[in-house]
Amino acid sequence: MNLTRRTLSALVAASPALIAAAKPMKTRPIVIAHRGASGLRPEHTPTAYRLAVDQGADFIEPDLVLTRDGVMVVRHENEIGGTTDVAAHPEFASRKVRKVVDGETIEGWFTEDFTLAELKTLRARERLPQLRAESASHDGVDAIPTFEEVVALAKAESRRVGRTIGVYPEMKHPSYFAALGMPFEARLADALKAYDLNSPTAPVYVQCFEVGPLKTIRNLTRAPLVQLVAAEGGPADLRQVTPADMVSADGLKAISAYANGVGPDWKLVVPVVDGGLGAPTDLVRNAHAVGLAVHPWTVRAENAFLPPKLRNGTDPAAHGQVDAVYRALFASGIDGLFSDFPGLEARVRDAL
Repeated sequence: MNLTRRTLSALVAASPALIAAAKPMKTRPIVIAHRGASGLRPEHTPTAYRLAVDQGADFIEPDLVLTRDGVMVVRHENEIGGTTDVAAHPEFASRKVRKVVDGETIEGWFTEDFTLAELKTLRARERLPQLRAESASHDGVDAIPTFEEVVALAKAESRRVGRTIGVYPEMKHPSYFAALGMPFEARLADALKAYDLNSPTAPVYVQCFEVGPLKTIRNLTRAPLVQLVAAEGGPADLRQVTPADMVSADGLKAISAYANGVGPDWKLVVPVVDGGLGAPTDLVRNAHAVGLAVHPWTVRAENAFLPPKLRNGTDPAAHGQVDAVYRALFASGIDGLFSDFPGLEARVRDAL
């Protein structure tokens, strides 16, 4: 599907001049630990990140949101009712509110209503305890880390294991935070400079689902940038642009004007057909043709997240034939892959 003139203009409008995009990797694909080893430990915790490193991850992913006092902390969403014990803190009961985030009405507790000191009194817990009982057994161990703490952890782990561990931060809901008077881009760019991650070869990728914030931060940092693409629904800041628009040949060329890579839902690379895995699309070939690396997300091992033909039994928490997904994606020529189970991914990658 080709981009219409309107949607192509939306993608490239106000973008800087065409940059020298990073070449697709010629070495083996990188293993990206999605929120850490989040299939085995509560997500976005030091425990999950360290386990991911021990299992062979090359990069650990911190999703970034902001506190009331402007600190970048690591949570998948700014609503923290599902990933912390905030509901068990009576002193914060009055902070439970209803908000509209990227067009969706959500009720809960939000990071922007807490100072960092207040958030540090909370403890992380498993978001999917019904599927991940082992992870849930580690509830209450870790506090919410800051981005600075995750970068320090990656550097310490690099020294410990004798190989470079990169960080793969995501700007979460940047337009929403900008509307609150808390723009993300300069804050993150300043942090990358402070942490010695402001170069095309630094062990970092900055990712975002929104287009405008990536274009803005492109002018503020030399770090590699990755445009995320969902399987359904366009960017929160460009509702008229569809996923099909973005991963078309024209769309990928437009992305290459401001980003170094594309991070599609993995099913945009290897689609699910008749309950199983179909033939790869032309996404990887077209992305590589314009200099974009391809890092799909997110492979999970449980039956609940796998195509029907790859499930083992009927227990949604049981692991299915996830190796088939890893093999199909690696065979498509991708440059890296997000997984909740980096150890399983690394084993298949290394075998291939």
